[in-house]
Amino acid sequence: MPGSARTMAVCTVCGLVAATAYTVALGGNGWVWFLWVLLALLTVGVVTARRI
Repeated sequence: MPGSARTMAVCTVCGLVAATAYTVALGGNGWVWFLWVLLALLTVGVVTARRI
């Protein structure tokens, strides 16, 4: 996995940890999870594009 795809994957995992911590501490927020899903989809797209 090239550097940019790896960086995106790390950011996605960190975003998941942050979204989970936010939900536990302050309660659920649909926007937080919506943004994390967008980040995850973008990461999947970058990884897929790098493999082609």
